[in-house]
Formats: sequence, structure tokens, C-alpha cells
Amino acid sequence: MSDCFAHTATSPEPAMVTLASCDSSLPAFTSPEPAIDVDTVEALEELLISADIGVAATHRIIAAVQAQPRNGTSLRDLVKQEIRHVFAAVDRPIAVTAHPRVTVIVGVNGTGKTTTVGKLANLLKSQGQTPLICAADTFRAAAVEQLEIWANRAGVDMVRAREGADPAAVVFDAITSGKAKGRDPILVDTAGRLHTRVNLMNELEKITRIAAREVPGAPQEVLLVLDATVGQNGLSQAREFMSVAGVNGIVLTKLDGTAKGGVAVAIAHDLKLPIRYVGVGEGIDDLVPFSAAEYVDGLFEEKW
Repeated sequence: MSDCFAHTATSPEPAMVTLASCDSSLPAFTSPEPAIDVDTVEALEELLISADIGVAATHRIIAAVQAQPRNGTSLRDLVKQEIRHVFAAVDRPIAVTAHPRVTVIVGVNGTGKTTTVGKLANLLKSQGQTPLICAADTFRAAAVEQLEIWANRAGVDMVRAREGADPAAVVFDAITSGKAKGRDPILVDTAGRLHTRVNLMNELEKITRIAAREVPGAPQEVLLVLDATVGQNGLSQAREFMSVAGVNGIVLTKLDGTAKGGVAVAIAHDLKLPIRYVGVGEGIDDLVPFSAAEYVDGLFEEKW
């Protein structure tokens, strides 16, 4: 196989694994020739799967590309178009019929979940919103302390309770406080739930029930934080959370590192979930809304 997915040598940090070098290794990639031969299809399939786009999404993209007339369009541009279609098919707005909006953030330990809550609060505040952080991860005192640091950095209020308190009760307190102080949205940090821990999943169900009782339709948004560097392994985590927590959006972290960036395509295609935000660094401003157009272009460049 070619060196299409080598890291950028000049970058001070490991670059996201992309399709950047494919032009030289697969001449037909940029050629406007009318036909796509078998060898080209096989090479393209290998490239896409190696970028962690996944087998199912890869087969869809190839089938769609083969079915279209080239009309002078390069194979690369056809592939980019089909990847954009994958994201467009799952992009849907969040319905908010009552306030405050409640966003529950879930994910296993090590994905950057707690820092994501702080960064999201900072981003929403910069957009003119008045977020309130709810520290519902009461199993680890260190998690609450870490979240408090991020809340202070973002300049937003936080509701917390003593270690070992009922997380659902903390959510109740946060929603009550949010209503009284006019805070919106409520960002709920939850424990790092391993998808094999049934008791913790039950706890997550309780949190969502309390939120729905206090605000009709809440939680309107349940974001699952996934580490881009784990690739396809993140899909099994996502499926478990979808069945329990009603996940309706993904935050993809560590997309600035050694991730095979195509995993976002696999998530959107296989799970039918939109990518809401991406983490592209460790700073408080390094969480950004996901842009399918920029992401697709990034797959064919040296870095995000």
C-alpha cells in the first residue's frame, strides 16, 4: 500500500491521518477519465478503509461513485461529494419546546468528557448563551474538582454536591437553579460510564427521567463524547449509550492527534448520528462546531 496515510513530517504534533497524499499514489484519483476500472476501485476501497471510514460506509461511497457519470469530475471530488452526503443524511436540528435546554454529556473515562463540558460551556457563552454546569459525576471527587477548574476558566456557574450524592438529585438542583437564575442551557457532566457497568447505565436512565420530569422534552440533547483515536472501537460504545441514554449527537475529541479521521464518516453512516462538535486541541477554545464541508476538505489535506 502507498504512503497515503503517513503523518505530516513538518507538523510539531502528530497530524490526523488523512487522504492527503493519494494524488500521487492513485493517479486516477484526480483524473477526469470517464471510467473507473477494477484496480482503481480496489485501491480506493483500501484507502478509505485504512482511513477508518469503515467497511459499510466505504461500500456505500464506492457504489454511489460507480453509479454516477463522471462528466469530467475527478474521482476525488466524487468521493468528497458522497462523504458530504453521508453527513447531510443524518444532520437534524435539536427540538427545544421548553426551557431550560438540558444537555447531558456521556462517555467512558479517558475520552475527554469532563474537559469537553468546560469547553462547551465556554463556546456557548461566547455565543451569547448563559450556560450552567451540573457536576453529576459524584463518584469521583477529582472529576468535580476538575470540572470546577474548567467552569472557572469559562466564567460560568456550576452546581455540585458532596461526593457520593445521588447524581439525579444534583441534576434536579441544577435545573431548579437554572430556572431561578435564568441559566440556559444546563450542561450535565455524568460519570465515566463503562458500557459493561449496568448499574451506571441504570443511573443514567434515572438522570434522564428526572430531567424529563422537570422540563418537558428534556434532555433535549444527549451528547456522547468519543475519542477519535480509538477508531472503530468507538462504535460499540456509541451503540450501548444509544440504547440506554437516547444519544442524539456526537462530540469527537482528539481529532488533532494520531486519529484516523475517517471515523467520523463511519459514525454518521453506521449509527445515523450527527457529529455536533469536534475537539482539535487542549485549549479552552479548541472545541468547535462540526462543519461537514471543512471536515471533508480536511480529509484530503495535511491536517484538520
